[in-house]
Amino acid sequence: MDVITAAPAALPAAPTPAGLVGNTPVLWVGEPFTRPGRGFWAKLEGANPGGIKDRTALHMVRAARERGELAPGAPIVESTSGTLGLGLALAGITFGHPVTVVSDPGMEPMMRDLLTAYGARVHLVTRPHPVGGWQQARRGAVAALLANLPGAWCPDQYNNPDNVAAYRGLAHELIAQLGRIDVLVASVGTGGHSAGVGSVLRKVFPGLRVVGVDTTGSTIFGQPAAPRLMRGLGSSIHPRNVAYGMFAEVHWVAAAEAVWAARRLARCHYATGGWSAGAVALTARWLAETLPAGTRIAAIFPDGPQRYAGTVFCDAYCREHDLLGHVPPAEPDRIAHSGARTVTAWTRCTAVTDPLGDAPGGGR
Repeated sequence: MDVITAAPAALPAAPTPAGLVGNTPVLWVGEPFTRPGRGFWAKLEGANPGGIKDRTALHMVRAARERGELAPGAPIVESTSGTLGLGLALAGITFGHPVTVVSDPGMEPMMRDLLTAYGARVHLVTRPHPVGGWQQARRGAVAALLANLPGAWCPDQYNNPDNVAAYRGLAHELIAQLGRIDVLVASVGTGGHSAGVGSVLRKVFPGLRVVGVDTTGSTIFGQPAAPRLMRGLGSSIHPRNVAYGMFAEVHWVAAAEAVWAARRLARCHYATGGWSAGAVALTARWLAETLPAGTRIAAIFPDGPQRYAGTVFCDAYCREHDLLGHVPPAEPDRIAHSGARTVTAWTRCTAVTDPLGDAPGGGR
């Protein structure tokens, strides 16, 4: 491990809750999670008040207000599996907007309680869309609510370019903290943070290798849709913010494999997270052990473990869904292209294409 030192600096006092967002720490994750002498740097976005999407919620709301798209005091309505909801609740408090979060029965009870505590209204859809699943059902409910709320605004995180722009600051933080980055490992859901961070890093480090992490059952990289336990990554639609040409490869990770990694991280390093952090850590661990020694890998953990006390870190929930005792293989399976076959466990593909436009990947 290259030891990176810096003069100690106190974080500034924050006059508002929004001032607590950003400047999150990085942690070296090495043995015993990895084999001796190998490891990666984890960007701990759980140090934000609500998680990584505090950044994009604040930025999208601020930008919409500046453009006049969102009037003072107007309602905000958005579909989310949870983390963006926390960010929008923070943005609502910061800028003075009522917030309605549309989700589905898979949202953790703890998350619903937190959102309510922060003043957001939670609207749950009751049945999935026959083709687009729960995600499309939520988007339909958002459209219906917007039609009945004059002046209401939807951030549309899946297609809003402000979602991407919001993460430039995170990229600059990584540059200041690590000095050099050879590989970026990021989960992909809306596509915002992988595109935003990756585009800035690529300008500074032209040889950067960007590795996307998805969940089995997700359509983002061309796999067929299937029921998914993991929330916060993956999709049953095709978000326009995904920068397909940026990715050198994609890894699909199954729920049990992400649980194993998240729980092992907790035991070994204390710092951990939920589904996305587990999937990202499993992928970054393999890269750290297979790429040449000295390769500097930055992995983004989108949030911390707290909201997953009833799922990833709950033995009863994990037993119910057969998520315990599944130790991942030493390396991922591999497919030549995303349509080669349906994957149900950790699998890697280095031919990344846009499943709608079939544009070849331009990653390294």
